[in-house]
Amino acid sequence: MLLQPTSTAKPPHQKTENYVSFSSSLSYSLSFPSGFCNLGGFTKPLMCSKNHHSVISCSSTPQVHSYGTVDYERRPIVKWNAIYKRISMNDGPERGSVSVLNQWENEGKKVTKWELSRVIKELRKFRRYKLAFEVYEWMNNRPERFRLTTSDTAIQLDLIAKVHGISSAEEYFEKLPDTLKDKRIYGSLLNAFVRSRKKEQAESLLDKMRNRGYTDHALPFNVMMTLYMNLKDYDKVESVVSEMKEKKIPLDIYSYNIWLSSCGSQGSIEKMEKVLEQMNLDTDINPNWTTFSTMATMYIKLGQLKKAEDSLKSVESRITGRDRIPYHYLISLYGSLGKKEEVLRIWKTYQSQFPNIPNLGYHSVISSLVRLDDIEGAEKIYDEWLPVKVHYDPRIGNLLLGYYVRNGFVDKASTFFDQMIGAGGKPNSMTCEILAEGHIRERRISEALSCLKDAVSTEGSKSWRPKPATVSSILRLCEQEDDTQNKEALLEVLKQVGCLDDEKYMSYIPLSNGTFTRSEL
Repeated sequence: MLLQPTSTAKPPHQKTENYVSFSSSLSYSLSFPSGFCNLGGFTKPLMCSKNHHSVISCSSTPQVHSYGTVDYERRPIVKWNAIYKRISMNDGPERGSVSVLNQWENEGKKVTKWELSRVIKELRKFRRYKLAFEVYEWMNNRPERFRLTTSDTAIQLDLIAKVHGISSAEEYFEKLPDTLKDKRIYGSLLNAFVRSRKKEQAESLLDKMRNRGYTDHALPFNVMMTLYMNLKDYDKVESVVSEMKEKKIPLDIYSYNIWLSSCGSQGSIEKMEKVLEQMNLDTDINPNWTTFSTMATMYIKLGQLKKAEDSLKSVESRITGRDRIPYHYLISLYGSLGKKEEVLRIWKTYQSQFPNIPNLGYHSVISSLVRLDDIEGAEKIYDEWLPVKVHYDPRIGNLLLGYYVRNGFVDKASTFFDQMIGAGGKPNSMTCEILAEGHIRERRISEALSCLKDAVSTEGSKSWRPKPATVSSILRLCEQEDDTQNKEALLEVLKQVGCLDDEKYMSYIPLSNGTFTRSEL
């Protein structure tokens, strides 16, 4: 049945217990007790300048958002919400979680373990990992009051990996007594290795888990399949499935969905459809909306558009409860199919089902309309978003900014950037790179490089690297202008972000014909 706008009562929140969650993007994350889908936005102070020649530069520091997460436990809202708000709004160098909690108790108020666990859950949901870890540190210093479980230890390990890096997480794990290392703690470290794409370490740890009897269920195998998918090692995915079948470890819905995606990623519709047949024959499995959104994605990539549409109808028929995420996929995938009417139909239904739409929902519909070249429609929804947003997510503004730059509307891009800042937007690395692309179009090499430098200095930009096309365009301009100074400045930017050590990345950059030579690198 197709989705139609209706008014429904909000059902009770559902409890979530698994410590790994799955989405169509094949992204697993520890979720004890975080939620289903997390995506980053940005909020800390920044410096941003624009000179009288419409030359724009930006720098920023980040914040994050998460959407689609439901409460994992029905409890009356007591003090935890007030504590959470204090902590989340006071995360400067002098005002972390510890100082807030100390002040709370100095006011004569007490806090329980459950309340602090709820605060941690909320902080993790919005990727405020440092603040969440500080709450645990505060509890660790009061062992007589707070008894921490192995589940708490697993969460701390996960937070250490995110805040201090995988090496620190390994050190923490090694210092734990063997008697404490249960399957949850091993699973937490395995997730950390997979998130860091540490293939050898993950495989070695899985062997230890096998020896301890911690691999009698699908979860660790799902995590490993996710790693192999991320590395595009599809044969390894097949070998994991074979091991599970050989050891009679039942595949769960996540196992099947990853396997399905692996087959589609190899370009084999036949294999993908055979996996679906096996799912239908497995009496313990009920294909969910993720199954069919994955199939729709693969059908679109492989040009099977009719089958993709049929799969999207199956997605619609499987939406249950208050799950927002399927709407985001439907809007995006209908946009990929070029179905503007369907995009707007799903959007209208989505709005009728939920009084508040998160940033990710607005991002999906604006992105689809931009791809469909309906810039007026995208601008209209952007204007609807501005007065209702909780935080300004620069990824949404970047959609329109990118459209203006790509289509040569440089003045409009400049004006819109000013409006982003006026609306509370904090540029992220992609904002800066989009601005650089605008300067490249105007042959302003120095200004483009200034934007790339801002992108590097933006806090939270560790994984950012300039697009090879952007680098190539600047190199081409440097060659045409015989501009050695800016060429060297670009080389320095590439060194800073680690591009020069990445052979695959550098293979996309011309290294002769007037650009970099091997000796310069």
